[in-house]
Amino acid sequence: MFKLLSTANPKIQKGTKLGYLSFILHLAPADLSGKETCPKRTVGCTAACLNTAGRGGMFKRGENTNMIQKARIRKTVQYFEQREQFLADLEADIRKAIKFAAKQNLTPVFRLNGTSDLPVEKWGIIEKFPTVQFYDYTKVLGRKVAHLSNYHLTFSKADGNDADVAKALEQGMSVVAVYDEIPAGVPSADETDLRFLDRKGVMLGLKAKGRAKKDYSGFVIRLKVA
Repeated sequence: MFKLLSTANPKIQKGTKLGYLSFILHLAPADLSGKETCPKRTVGCTAACLNTAGRGGMFKRGENTNMIQKARIRKTVQYFEQREQFLADLEADIRKAIKFAAKQNLTPVFRLNGTSDLPVEKWGIIEKFPTVQFYDYTKVLGRKVAHLSNYHLTFSKADGNDADVAKALEQGMSVVAVYDEIPAGVPSADETDLRFLDRKGVMLGLKAKGRAKKDYSGFVIRLKVA
């Protein structure tokens, strides 16, 4: 039905209980496609990336890729090499998604950096849908998005970017950090993916999943005594 977008992500599906249907664009992260899509990635987040979570990490014996990974690479190559067609396909998908959500009496919302951190505010897509909510996580501080009232960014803490985290909080951004166990008093970002509903300027927690469970780079904040 959709060329680029997907709803097949357990976490984003949690938003339906609040009346939202999230559509996500998954590209190949880091430089897996031969092109960099995560300019501020760190050693820790690269190793723990959720790109291989769920079905994305299910490989046949002896293989290191699958249809999902190939699709993400294909879409990423199209973005870099056929930008005009990519954006046309994305706009068409968004229009289909809005109608699809309406039939289910749900509010459509869009996350265009599911496994990437690209400057989607420069694509000219978000302003074409001023009444539709877009949101993303980012490690790139200072992105020029103030003119887009329907685009919400949450900053992502990682190993080695503490200075940027402090600046993000000063600027009123909420920040998500990954913990081995989310401490008491820290709101959980695992309940839904709807970050645009969070209070501004607060720290939120995600529990380490997948490869992140074994991370000791500093990407995961470890509170348990080893």
